[in-house]
Amino acid sequence: MDTGVVFGEIVNGCKRFCRYSNSVSCNLSGDALKVLKKIPDGSISLILTDPPYHTTKKRNIYGDTFFRQDADYLAWIAEYAKEWKRILKPNGSVFCFCSAAMAAKLEAVFSSDFNILSQIVWTKPNAPGFDGWKQKMKKEALRQWYAHTERILFMEPAVEGNLNRSYFGDYLRAARKELSLSAHTLTEMVGAYGKVNHGGAVSNWEAGRNVPSREQYDRICQAFYQCGRQRPMPAYEDIVRPFNVNKNMEFTDVWTFENVRPYKGKHPAEKPVKLLEQAVLATTYTGDIVLDCFAGSGSTAVAALKNDRRSVSIEIDPQWSGQITRLLKALEGLAKKDYPDNYSSPLLESVPGDRA
Repeated sequence: MDTGVVFGEIVNGCKRFCRYSNSVSCNLSGDALKVLKKIPDGSISLILTDPPYHTTKKRNIYGDTFFRQDADYLAWIAEYAKEWKRILKPNGSVFCFCSAAMAAKLEAVFSSDFNILSQIVWTKPNAPGFDGWKQKMKKEALRQWYAHTERILFMEPAVEGNLNRSYFGDYLRAARKELSLSAHTLTEMVGAYGKVNHGGAVSNWEAGRNVPSREQYDRICQAFYQCGRQRPMPAYEDIVRPFNVNKNMEFTDVWTFENVRPYKGKHPAEKPVKLLEQAVLATTYTGDIVLDCFAGSGSTAVAALKNDRRSVSIEIDPQWSGQITRLLKALEGLAKKDYPDNYSSPLLESVPGDRA
């Protein structure tokens, strides 16, 4: 279905939470678990979000001090995992920021519903002339190594039925068996030969070890139609998870992006727009819908809109929800080339209203 139509359905379904919307972005205010339940199944291409870390216990971050024990926090996150899997497209992706202290425990929670593809280490060098906390701490009192990194869990929805719980692998096997084709016969028709006996690349695809190129997928579709398939095959963009990286991007699991320097009106957990753009560009197509259900300052919306994606923001804190509205209004008057990387208050103060 056209993503513009799907976006309209999301906005209509979430009307009572909607604080602001236009043709490409909407800002929803409220408890994200309640709001998520109003979002249609399989409608989101990318969830890029930064929940409370729990271990940092920052009182200026909503929810960071709510949980007495790790188990309570993990149970809460598990509720989000169920909703995320429901609303994601089967070939969608998730980037979830977390503290190094909680990453392993969160992986265990998420692994019920998702394939954990990478645990990205975000290393955060300070800009020249800005010391930050690293130079101010009493190192001898730490009794452990200074935490100068954060983690980002990169995941895809898991589907049981093959070795790597791959949605595409499961779909391909079912479609092939429906036509009573052997993996060996399909391999011959597609001309894709791998190292697995009698199955070639088809066996690898069905096991979820890798995915076909666009050209190989076209040949798979042609083979199925030749063998009598009547229903149209899904478009490549709707069945294979996007992953577009190159040598000019951060393509390892160590990402180096400078921290956002303090400024008046800065969110205490604000993430660099350039980092968020990396995630958006690697895992979505133009026009796709990007969701941040702990939207904070609205930086994820900026990264999505700057790159011609649609944005859905959910924020429970009225102060920050109001700031996101002002931000979205301000962006409407800017050319994308003029979008600053992170936002200081003068840009927002130029937009009147909605300051709750």
